[in-house]
Amino acid sequence: MKNQITELFDLKVYTEKSVFVGEVEDILIDVESKKMESIVVGKLNPQLVDIKNYKGLKIPFRIIRSIGDIILIRHLPGAFRSEDI
Repeated sequence: MKNQITELFDLKVYTEKSVFVGEVEDILIDVESKKMESIVVGKLNPQLVDIKNYKGLKIPFRIIRSIGDIILIRHLPGAFRSEDI
């Protein structure tokens, strides 16, 4: 299944452990290789990051597990502020 890039905007992003990360605000593309490089996530979950220091979070395409009604990414222990999450 192929998606249009515009369909990804505003999708909610969750980790494999059902932790809400934020919403897709932008897509970075490597024009030379014609591949999606990463997604930029905004409206971040304040429990994960200190919002004062972040305007957005860049998530590399390689950690995206699936794209559908939501975007599911690998859960990366220690990647976010709270260790409980």
